[in-house]
Amino acid sequence: MTKEKIKGLFKLLRPELPFAAGVSVILGEIISLGNLPSFSELFLGFMWGFLLSGSAMILNDFFDIEVDKVNAPERPLASGLISSTTAIVFTIIISLLGLAVSFFINRTAVLLYIVFWIVGFLYNWKFKEKGLVGNLFVSSSVAITIILGGIVVGNPWNTAAVIFSMMLFVFDLGEEIAADAMDVEGDKKRNIKSIAILMGRNKALYISFLLFLIFMVLSFLPVILGIFGNFYLIIISVTNILILYWGIKLIKTQTIKEGRLYVRRLYLSGLLGLLLIIMSMIDI
Repeated sequence: MTKEKIKGLFKLLRPELPFAAGVSVILGEIISLGNLPSFSELFLGFMWGFLLSGSAMILNDFFDIEVDKVNAPERPLASGLISSTTAIVFTIIISLLGLAVSFFINRTAVLLYIVFWIVGFLYNWKFKEKGLVGNLFVSSSVAITIILGGIVVGNPWNTAAVIFSMMLFVFDLGEEIAADAMDVEGDKKRNIKSIAILMGRNKALYISFLLFLIFMVLSFLPVILGIFGNFYLIIISVTNILILYWGIKLIKTQTIKEGRLYVRRLYLSGLLGLLLIIMSMIDI
């Protein structure tokens, strides 16, 4: 396999997204345990989230080849750099690795991996076309990473973990709706009934912005409930300022290229916030 094709496989994963899923599991572990978990718990939890998300990313590109030829022709499958057969084999390898990791955690982790792998497959295969229903599929898969973190350390229904799971659900739903608003032309080729197609791009972006505002409100609940203190308050306030700034930029955007840039910056702002929260909790 050539160096270019190896890079293509790496791009298929869209590694920043699986990385964020792995980080979310670690956050769930730390919140639920109230301390730094063991190395094995950190490693297994991270890999569970990374591999589950990674397999979904590859499947997304596989089922969206024709759409990506319009929306993102530079992607490995749409450009022809990686063949469909190679993508399927890569998906199987990543998926089986994730399943193997699940067995080292516990039976609940195995069950959740199978369930949400199926959710990811169904979304990419058929339910993406259902618009909001598909968005809810994805957001549920993102939110479960926090709960899985709690499962890894034996305390899945910790109050803070549940709040963070809700926060991730709302934030990801907003991001999904905003991303769909940038992909209208390509999505029409697959007959995807996204909010942007049904209601118009501008309305979709305002709905997305409203969800980001709900995220901000939820983010202060741990402080109001006395779960976290001033350090968390500072971090989440800075994170929310970034999200508010890029959210306003997004609803005012004039071009698709700009819109995609702001969606990515919103995502990276949220990821930065998660990383800083983790660091604050382990006294780094």
